[in-house]
Amino acid sequence: MAKFTKDEFISGLKEMTLLEIKELVDAMKEEFGVDPSAVAVAAAPAAGDAGAQEDAAKTVVLKDCGASKINVIKVIREITGLGLVEAKAIADNGGNVKENVPAAEADEIKAKLEEAGATVELA
Repeated sequence: MAKFTKDEFISGLKEMTLLEIKELVDAMKEEFGVDPSAVAVAAAPAAGDAGAQEDAAKTVVLKDCGASKINVIKVIREITGLGLVEAKAIADNGGNVKENVPAAEADEIKAKLEEAGATVELA
């Protein structure tokens, strides 16, 4: 049997129906004891690990509202959609302003709160 190049193999797959491709995958499982779709899925996260760390979910934590408590409360309400009482409680006691947000959004929220006079950290 002749050895196929990757391009020849892909060209052959393009000419197959989905049913034929499924039968090919099943035959590969039986012949080699490997599920080719599982290998493709397992390899995908490994390639994206660097980006995943940058885009990891962050929690914006208010440490101190500073001297401009009213401005900080306004920003908290704008960011979270909370009512006045809930936003004031966060400003008074500190705590999580917003949880599980992408890193870029967390940086924007932190910048807004710091501009209003608060001390903020990302966890």
